[in-house]
Amino acid sequence: MSTLVCLGLGYCAQHYVSEFGSRFDRVVGTTRNAEGAAALRRERLGNKPVEMLVFDGASPSNELKAAISEVGALLVSAAPAEGRDPVLAVLKEEILRAPRLKAVVYLSSLGVYGDSGGAWIDESAPTIPALARRGGTRIQAELDWQALGARRNLPVAILRLGGIYGPGRNGMVRLLRGVVHRIAKPGHVSNRIHVYDIAQAIDAAFARGAVGVFNVVDNEPASPSDQIAFAAHLIGIEPPPEIPYEDAGKLASPMALSFYDGCIRARNDKLKKALGVKLRYPTYRDGLHALYEAGDHLSAAEPTASA
Repeated sequence: MSTLVCLGLGYCAQHYVSEFGSRFDRVVGTTRNAEGAAALRRERLGNKPVEMLVFDGASPSNELKAAISEVGALLVSAAPAEGRDPVLAVLKEEILRAPRLKAVVYLSSLGVYGDSGGAWIDESAPTIPALARRGGTRIQAELDWQALGARRNLPVAILRLGGIYGPGRNGMVRLLRGVVHRIAKPGHVSNRIHVYDIAQAIDAAFARGAVGVFNVVDNEPASPSDQIAFAAHLIGIEPPPEIPYEDAGKLASPMALSFYDGCIRARNDKLKKALGVKLRYPTYRDGLHALYEAGDHLSAAEPTASA
């Protein structure tokens, strides 16, 4: 797998390349516009140069088609848009014909699960209908990528990610930028996952030619309010006052509130046993404390990376 192509070189893919890009002779990434491509082209992720191409989800360039023809490992983090998967919509035939392609990893979300009322669930739990307003397009994309894998006898791993945090993107930084609300909804919990552990999971999926769905989450689902309070404690400030969920619509966006619609506790046994991943940050406290020790909160004035 000497060529890695990252369709959507966002936050998670950048960290994967930084940590594990040396496994590949060539790394190609895409972003939606020329400005973003130029900015990433100037960086060296983990001292690895990345060839950046523009992919707007509508018209793949000849250069991108050529890269797909050489790809050995395909990492897909481009999100569904306008009711469709942008990659499969315009590059499906090129991917099916790619002669050197050995494995695909598709980054999905825990948002595909319905409300379990806080009960523990694993990858066998029911998902929301493919026609549902929120998360439905993601479910359809998962199914379409799995169908492509079955058609070509190609291993496709679907990684359902918990709430992502890491350098430049965590509760401490959000607190210091004043862009976080502490919403209280009794009984509500969510899983988190440090971006390094996401990178580990991607690497393991490629290395093992993994097939199927994997929850990529930490060991301890917790109240988002408690997570913000812990972040505030680390940086020595008072946490924001809790806002009752019923009143949060006056301050938080509908998108932010949508993450409180359901409540699940996702298990990660399959991540550990089938992929062999040992979490470096098994709880949000471990991850936030490590970020604090690394001085990440001192960069709060800097803009956050894209998703």
